[in-house]
Amino acid sequence: RVLRAILAMRMDRIAATRMAASVGQAFALWLGLVGLLYNPFLLFIALFVWIGAMAEAGSEEIRSLLHGNTLAHAVITHFESLSPHDSLTRAIQLTLDGVQKDFPVLQDGEIIGVLTQEDLLQGLHEQGAMATVREYMQTSIKQADINESLEAVMKRLQACNCRLLAVTRNGRLAGIINMDNILELLRIEAALKTGSRNFRG
Repeated sequence: RVLRAILAMRMDRIAATRMAASVGQAFALWLGLVGLLYNPFLLFIALFVWIGAMAEAGSEEIRSLLHGNTLAHAVITHFESLSPHDSLTRAIQLTLDGVQKDFPVLQDGEIIGVLTQEDLLQGLHEQGAMATVREYMQTSIKQADINESLEAVMKRLQACNCRLLAVTRNGRLAGIINMDNILELLRIEAALKTGSRNFRG
């Protein structure tokens, strides 16, 4: 990080991070070679240096791709939902009909919970398909405003280990967001960035 800070004085942060990571990896390779020849313990140090350099570069790349993007860029507005009065049979049908695995539970247009795939399987194991969604849904669903930064929302999803967040606009439900959709946006942004560099080249 010290090297990155020095390099950042002469170039942008992303380029500085990439160069610092390359230097770190080169140092790790040299350290590994020395370890093979003289001291095997240095191999472990080299491994940690290599992993640290890769992790730092990856984190900075993600921050770069998410920079300037708000939740509005990744919010899922077309999704299936359940009623608390639905049986788990309905959840099975929706799961098999599409790719969605976790379902917000709505009542009078308001989100009151979420039924994850794990909740569904637990309910089927304990009571069978006729059990109700209300019996197995999670009621402590967290919310995020549609104008929040994607980087902040990604950190919140990781911190709370949530499968999805309810996205609100002016206090009303506007959609949902999960880690899969953020990662999909990252892949698209990375492809666009690579394509832009290739076009300029």
